[in-house]
Amino acid sequence: MADLDTLLEALKLKALPRAGWVRKAVPSPETVASHSWGVAWLVLALAPEGIDQRKALAYATLHDLAEVRVGDITPADRVDPAEKSRREIEALSGLASALGRPELLALFQAFETGADREARLVRELDRLDMALQALAHHEAGQPGMREFLDSADAAIRDPALRPWLEAIRQRFG
Repeated sequence: MADLDTLLEALKLKALPRAGWVRKAVPSPETVASHSWGVAWLVLALAPEGIDQRKALAYATLHDLAEVRVGDITPADRVDPAEKSRREIEALSGLASALGRPELLALFQAFETGADREARLVRELDRLDMALQALAHHEAGQPGMREFLDSADAAIRDPALRPWLEAIRQRFG
């Protein structure tokens, strides 16, 4: 049986606000869990044929789970990427161990390294979700959202996702 405290701990992602939106003083910023749902939704809505949807959904669900222990570390925090990775792997290792699910750590590591087509797609959908959220905030009158669009633009290379990003950019004006 899974460790009940670990299951409860993971639910704290429902209350952990996304740091980038907090930094921009967005009222009622989305949480890490709501962002993960957004990425999972994009997997269902946009994953091309041939993608292992189950694996992609697992990546979408897990990709920010470590943040329940390490926090939402963004580039603005100036944490060395290797150190961020070390912290997240340590956190995921502890969570997976407590649940008796070592495959969760392996999935997280595969996602982080872009080990397969699904991981690479979900990494880009992660950025597309951020761009969509930035557009929603922009359209609600929140200033300073273009940096999130630019960040997504630098990361999204999949030809099937580029038109979505361009549509977002057009709506930004």
